[in-house]
Amino acid sequence: MKRFAAIVSALALSALGVAGALAARGGYLSSGEVDARPSSATPELVARGDYLAKVGGCVSCHTQAGQPLMSGGVGITTPYGVVWPGNLTPDATTGLGAWGLADFRRALRHGQSRDGRLLSPAFPYTATTLLPDADVQALWAWLGTLPATARPAPAATLSWPTNERWALAIWRGLYFTPGELAPVPGQSAEWQRGALLVRGVAHCSACHDSRNALGAAREPGSLDGQLMPGGGWLAPSLLQADQAGVQAWRTEDIVALLREGQSPQGRANGPMAEVVHANTRHLTLADAQAMATYLRALPLQPDAAPQAAMKTPAPATPASSASQDGSSAIAVPGARLYARHCAECHGDQGQGVPGVYPPLAGNRLVTMSRHNNLVRSVMEGGFALPTAAEPRPYGMPPFGPLLSDPELAELLSWMRTAWGHQAAPVSTVDINRLRGDLQR
Repeated sequence: MKRFAAIVSALALSALGVAGALAARGGYLSSGEVDARPSSATPELVARGDYLAKVGGCVSCHTQAGQPLMSGGVGITTPYGVVWPGNLTPDATTGLGAWGLADFRRALRHGQSRDGRLLSPAFPYTATTLLPDADVQALWAWLGTLPATARPAPAATLSWPTNERWALAIWRGLYFTPGELAPVPGQSAEWQRGALLVRGVAHCSACHDSRNALGAAREPGSLDGQLMPGGGWLAPSLLQADQAGVQAWRTEDIVALLREGQSPQGRANGPMAEVVHANTRHLTLADAQAMATYLRALPLQPDAAPQAAMKTPAPATPASSASQDGSSAIAVPGARLYARHCAECHGDQGQGVPGVYPPLAGNRLVTMSRHNNLVRSVMEGGFALPTAAEPRPYGMPPFGPLLSDPELAELLSWMRTAWGHQAAPVSTVDINRLRGDLQR
């Protein structure tokens, strides 16, 4: 007990030092600077703010279904508790009506509220700090056009010590450095724009950066992938060829995935489908191309899984035909399950139907070394995102209620070795663990 008290005391003393450092650089204590909300803004500035709010997830995060725009969102569940997105309408009591531009800038740039309170990093100020002042002004101008709504946000329910101000001050001192994104010499204007969109506006790193035990990015902006908390979805590494492998994608394929949720390289699933639907489908073509330019230039990790080098799946015996030695491929449990439940849509050879059912042969979702997304997609089913080209896409039923854990393991393991694939099998234990995550 004495040792615990000593540790807490040491952390508290450290917090005082961190707080002083933050105050010195304007990131902890309020400067008292207040700018009045402008009485008018140009239509172009307001439209830009509206665009940034959609692409950046401000609208999807701070708006709850059935409630006024930007009046507060659904609680965000983190490993440390639940945080509620605030009311950003101009209401003077529960929103930003008493704020000025300087206060808003401080929140985005320094993660600090108008009253000096440190904001939870569930609000991605580690990304919004990178925004140029022109974008901050555009967002502020757009927010000023919204109707004021009196709707207080519930208080966060965080576990100790993450609910302590001193703990947040320490976290910030260790992991947060405010400042706009600096240009990188030698890179094109399109790459620079893509870097701002990926790292700042769209904050892709919020999902795709791996995290340490304190929830901080191990290497900010690395996009090296992580398991999403609380559900088992994998935000794949954008550096590994056997996961996303975006370096080998055509620009138009990345653009299609960002704006439509599907491309010849695959479809958005799980949380990424939500991101496309709420945020990236609003990207202009030029901005989506800029993001593609930046993503295609990411370094490729040399330790990719062996199956990543496979370009075209090797010919394989269809699940519904006989093998060369006269025995039936249907005798294999996984092949039998595939023929019964999957082949009608995805084809005997896993070839799919272009524009309707995705191919499974050569599909990274099937062959990734970390198979979480494959398991969840098959267990939960779902629909592709509706687009202008395909407003009523086909869907897949959930097989979790239909197939047992051993059957799912047999089916997925067979798919991961069929059609020339060389991926490791899926165990019954893996299925059981992910099924448990879904039931929590």
